[in-house]
Amino acid sequence: MHPLAQLDHRFLWHPFTQMRDWLKREPIVIVSGRGTVLRDVKGREYLDANASIWTNLHGHNHPKINAAIRRQLGKIAHASALGLANEPASRLAAELVAAVNPGGGRRADSKHFATESDRAANSCPRLPKVFFSDDGSTALEVALKLAHEFARRTGRSWRPKFLSLQGAYHGDTVGAVSLGHIDLFHKAYAGLRFKCDAVMAPYCYRCPFNRARPERADAREYRRCHWECVDQVERKFAAQKKRGQPYAGFVFEPLVQGAAGLVPQPDGWLRRVAAIARGQGALLIADEVMTGFGRTGAADSGRLFACHQEGVQPDFLCVAKGLTGGYLPMAATLTTQAVFDAFLGEYDEFKTFFHGHSFTANPLGAAAALANLALLDSPSSLRARRQLEISLRQELAGLWSLPNVGDARQVGLVAGIELVKDWRTRAPFELRERAGLRVCEAMARRGVLTRPIGNVVVLMPPYCTTPAQVRRMVSVLREAIAEVHGGGPVRTGRPRGERRTFLKPEPSVRGYRARPDA
Repeated sequence: MHPLAQLDHRFLWHPFTQMRDWLKREPIVIVSGRGTVLRDVKGREYLDANASIWTNLHGHNHPKINAAIRRQLGKIAHASALGLANEPASRLAAELVAAVNPGGGRRADSKHFATESDRAANSCPRLPKVFFSDDGSTALEVALKLAHEFARRTGRSWRPKFLSLQGAYHGDTVGAVSLGHIDLFHKAYAGLRFKCDAVMAPYCYRCPFNRARPERADAREYRRCHWECVDQVERKFAAQKKRGQPYAGFVFEPLVQGAAGLVPQPDGWLRRVAAIARGQGALLIADEVMTGFGRTGAADSGRLFACHQEGVQPDFLCVAKGLTGGYLPMAATLTTQAVFDAFLGEYDEFKTFFHGHSFTANPLGAAAALANLALLDSPSSLRARRQLEISLRQELAGLWSLPNVGDARQVGLVAGIELVKDWRTRAPFELRERAGLRVCEAMARRGVLTRPIGNVVVLMPPYCTTPAQVRRMVSVLREAIAEVHGGGPVRTGRPRGERRTFLKPEPSVRGYRARPDA
């Protein structure tokens, strides 16, 4: 065993890892990387198929981000944001405000919302204030604390309550854990959590209201339903209002839930439920920690944030992971002037937001983030993201012949492949069978690194990934599934795409209407 691996085994405790299993084998020790390629201590090369746990945007060792960090390092590495300001953080706050607000000055601003009706339906609040923190959990913690106190100070509720989605994961700080609904991660901390209600998530592949039989396609394409998932949200808000305790906020990941298993939302779902929440006076809290900065596609429109692809502007927008291009831990929570003003007062009123982090507004992180935003807006990055989305879609189509692939779902530059015992029945593997983990281990032996979410294998490569590298990733995934689960080619009994019908819902009188083509 390599000496560095021995040090790891002796001293390190890894996150979300059963250490008894970890200590049974020599770990891969990564020492360098460039672009999509990682190298370990023994000189072996791997493709980074999950962007180093969903963080890296432009590839490793990017010269422009490297240069930005070096320039800042020549000035100062860190200065406190408690009582002081610094240049890169001030500039970054201005850039983020411009990026998330229509008319903010960036190229994509005019395309944030598809129509004027989208803007009206979602009130289009402006987000002019930025609070920096360290990671996704703290970004959500900041939003939660601000929303909680804002509800109290404005008289909406003395005991504010929040609503989030089943299968939600918003981080590991106590407040963020309280917003989550994954028993495997959250049940052990029930005694620490405050009460947060859960509502049905739009998981088309396993939706009890989806009347469609399994097909060899993304379940959103052939679902047959009456938008019952939207009805569930509306009923939840109505029931809470009837109790005299309206929800203070609705927390969601836009377009796709990450740790829930890369569960994608059908087109129009977010727009409908956002209108319901707005109609009930709840604040919208968008967790864009994973989905932000172009991860969900739409490069042609220039939109950087997933919620804008549905014409939704939240009251809180939380970002992290890709904020610095995956280089340094940094996060931001953007919010409205009204929320900011609720914390203004004389010193002795003690209305200050009493929350902070030692490395808030870190200059090195801010310098990396500024370089990242400049790259995202470049024509070469837009072209690369368009090509990556196309390549990923083309290659994923080859997985439908495998009988253990139940659903292969893609949202922009994110893909989740759900493994099942039999695609015809959608019968899931038990978690103890380690179906996804064994496939990822087989992929690592072939030089492709990713990490599963239960039975879902994640493909989320950096934006610089070439078509040939995407082809290699999916080819290795196919080989690994065949090795671990066996099985021959699938016979569907019906040509793919023969039926693509939905049950048409009646126009609603309760605040939303189904799209004619839904």
